Amino acid sequence: MRADSSGVGIEYEATGEGRPVILLHGFPDSGRLWRHQVPALAEAGLRVIVPDMRGYGRSDKPEDVDAYAMHHLVADVVAVLDDAGVSAAHVVGHDWGAAVAWAAAVRAADRVDHLVALSVGHPAAFRAAGLPQYARSWYMLLFQFQGVAETFLTANDWVGFRRWSGHPDADAVVADLKAGDSLTAGLNYYRANVPPESFLGEPLELPPVNAPTMGVWSSKDSALTETQMKGSEEYVAGPWRYERIEGVGHWMQLEAPDEVNRLLMDFLPA
Repeated sequence: MRADSSGVGIEYEATGEGRPVILLHGFPDSGRLWRHQVPALAEAGLRVIVPDMRGYGRSDKPEDVDAYAMHHLVADVVAVLDDAGVSAAHVVGHDWGAAVAWAAAVRAADRVDHLVALSVGHPAAFRAAGLPQYARSWYMLLFQFQGVAETFLTANDWVGFRRWSGHPDADAVVADLKAGDSLTAGLNYYRANVPPESFLGEPLELPPVNAPTMGVWSSKDSALTETQMKGSEEYVAGPWRYERIEGVGHWMQLEAPDEVNRLLMDFLPA
């Protein structure tokens, strides 16, 4: 299926029947990231909607950096829900998908039933986490440099990407990025939304999130501190739940799928 988001095509798949949930991936993945969650959630009685975010997979890949600004990413989620005939859905996001999920819960609050953020906390909590988080975010500055970042990640059979990411699906992800020419598009998420000046000054003042929200962090995540996830509670007016998964890295859906599935099915009403 394909939704139109102001001229940008967003491919998505829908599985199962029942209350809808949309799963949003981040860098450098595609909707395939959720392959262990889709059947479990569908069997639990949910209608599972999984898009390839813009720039990835079968979805369109605009060339302009500004096309990846957050308001466009939220509009993509709304467009997919509209195309699927869904007025409101549970929204689950990981990595950049979690950032989009937080933004959707503010900018399109009436479309978000329950919210689950995996790995990435509320943007204000991320800023408030301070230097320990900034030190882990060093790559965000590197990714601002078009051409330099691409060379760092792809040289010598993508050795930079493999070492930096530690992605458990590295071979398949690299093959997808090559086939879809998606690397620059994925890096444009950083270039459009976290330019260097965003680390300075006062953080944005955003309305509180009213949806029931669960934040999940994994103890071996090398890019994100626990502080930025636990601190998200301050920005949630609705019910808040925090869960920590021990012994796995950033891609918890792949490294601990049964635990992630258990938490999702426990939190998301069918």
